[in-house]
Amino acid sequence: MTKRAGHIIFALTLAAGVLTGCTQADDGADAVRATPSGRTIPFELYTHCGIDEARIGSTYFEAETPLSDGSGNPPDGWDNPTQRGTMTLTSATEAVFTDDAGHEVAFRARPGASAFKRICS
Repeated sequence: MTKRAGHIIFALTLAAGVLTGCTQADDGADAVRATPSGRTIPFELYTHCGIDEARIGSTYFEAETPLSDGSGNPPDGWDNPTQRGTMTLTSATEAVFTDDAGHEVAFRARPGASAFKRICS
């Protein structure tokens, strides 16, 4: 296999992970609607291209304040490509990610969204 083919396979694998939500918390297609406010679930946040989006069940969320190092990577102190923590659903349209490192990111649902805004490369 050539080096370029290896890079393409790696990129496709990452894209597949993004498309499936990159979470361990996908409780089914209607997880957000079926999850009462205040419920906290284990969550693996995709951070490879910065902290910008998350999918919980079938609902796509965006960070209220996206985080990046300025070059499309997670900021210092964040794991890459994912950060393990928890997601607390504060309502059907709001969630907060937290982790043991002290990070906290608020997310809001994107009404009508059926995919991520961008696929990380």
